[in-house]
Amino acid sequence: MATDYDTPRTTDLEDAPEQSLEALKARRADAAADLGDEVDPFETELDLPGADLSGEELNLRVLPRQADEFTCTSCYLVHHRSQLVDKRRMICRDCAA
Repeated sequence: MATDYDTPRTTDLEDAPEQSLEALKARRADAAADLGDEVDPFETELDLPGADLSGEELNLRVLPRQADEFTCTSCYLVHHRSQLVDKRRMICRDCAA
C-alpha cells in the first residue's frame, strides 16, 4: 500500500466535538491513572473554585541591587558578580552560553 504524503492530515481534535472543561479534566485524570501517575497534591491545593482573590494584596520587600550584583544587559536579571562573563558588555553566564 502506498502512502500519499500530499493528503491533508487530520487530528483527533478536529474530529472530536467540543467538550466541557469538566469532561476534559476527567479524561486527563483517567489518563494519568492509566499511566500509574498520581495527581499532584499541590495541584489540588492550588485549585480554589469560586475563590475571589481580587481584593487580596501581596506585600513583599524589594531590595535594591547590592554592590556585589549586576544586571545582565541581555536577560535583565540581577545576578551575583560570580556570574559575570563579559565585563564590558555586562553579560551573565547563562546568556553567554
